[in-house]
Amino acid sequence: MSVKKYPSVWEGFKAFLMRGNVVDLAVAVVVGAAFTNIVNAVVKGVINPVVGAIGTQNLDHYSSCLSTTCKGDQGIQIMWGSVLGATLQFLITAAVVYFLMVLPMAKFLARQDARKKAREGTHEVIEVTELQVLKEIRDELVAQRGGGVQAEYERR
Repeated sequence: MSVKKYPSVWEGFKAFLMRGNVVDLAVAVVVGAAFTNIVNAVVKGVINPVVGAIGTQNLDHYSSCLSTTCKGDQGIQIMWGSVLGATLQFLITAAVVYFLMVLPMAKFLARQDARKKAREGTHEVIEVTELQVLKEIRDELVAQRGGGVQAEYERR
């Protein structure tokens, strides 16, 4: 009876860390954190001034009051400007990620896949052609030798 040896906790942890997905995820988090600063700068430097042409540059100042008086911290205020700012940041981030990362990568992978399929198709045609040639050569050899061999089989 053989005893099955299970990997140690340390070996399992090391294998987990060495998997490509963990490294890719770590890189994505670091790049995403750096990218957040760029998006925040675009929103504060470009979007807020454009919105500021209509009203105030700080979207956090846009709010609505649900109670009769809203002075300072009193009353019920809906801070819809903050939601609008966060939504704009999300949309900008999503657009940049899609148009600068996802779309080009999808096109690149599609081209790679098309090249791979073209190479495989060419390889298959070559293999089929070589196989046909080899069969023809075999048939010719059998035909050349076949008359003498076939006659000898018939004599026995």
